Amino acid sequence: MAKRDGVRPIIKLRSTAGTGFTYVTRKNRRNDPDRLTLSKYDPKVRHHVEFREER
Repeated sequence: MAKRDGVRPIIKLRSTAGTGFTYVTRKNRRNDPDRLTLSKYDPKVRHHVEFREER
C-alpha cells in the first residue's frame, strides 16, 4: 500500500472573493513547494475566481 501523508498532503483552497467557500484537494509537495493558486468556480458569486492554498 502507498503512504497517504508523505508527498501528497491534503490542502484547503479558500476563495479570494471573501465568500468563505473552500475546495479540498491534494498536492504534490515535491513539484509545488510554494502555496498553490488555482482559478476555480465559486458558486456563491457565480464566477471563476482565484483560490489560494490555506495552511
